[in-house]
Amino acid sequence: MMNDIGSISLGECADSQAARYLALGDSDLLAQCQVDTYRARGPGGQKRNKTASAVRLRHLVSGLSAIGVESRSQHENKARALRRLRKTIALSLRVAVDPQSHRLSNLLKSCICGSHQLCVGQKDYRYYHAISEILDVLAGCGVQISTTAELLGVSTANLVSFLRNDPALWGQINRMRTAVDLKPLR
Repeated sequence: MMNDIGSISLGECADSQAARYLALGDSDLLAQCQVDTYRARGPGGQKRNKTASAVRLRHLVSGLSAIGVESRSQHENKARALRRLRKTIALSLRVAVDPQSHRLSNLLKSCICGSHQLCVGQKDYRYYHAISEILDVLAGCGVQISTTAELLGVSTANLVSFLRNDPALWGQINRMRTAVDLKPLR
């Protein structure tokens, strides 16, 4: 079932293009999308191959897209596609921040525990906002992990551990590093 978490105040998160889209509630983000339904291929029972239960969302403003095909329920697939679209937005839309003047958003600050460690899980509604801002800071720091960790106020080991827990995030960072002629992280 798709839950509309409502919108998040931009005062809580970084002010970037990605942050504006991520701050939208599910219904508002969905309103910016073209929704295509189609028949999914592959296993899944009789209903899957006879009804248009697969969903593709095309975010018309950014041009990004995501799909949901796992379920026989179009509603569940739409919810999955919406979560994937949020992640794609967080990973893809960058604004390099100035490390000298950047101040962490309240939302990202709320994801850093008293022990100066990133403590936001992938199922937390703040996660996509956090990774988007971290990637923006990383871009502003020349994709240098230690400089980014220092700016965030966490240890380099904690930042690497946090980033490594999400294969898509880790892959995006390595693509960013390769683009500026840095070795990929292992």
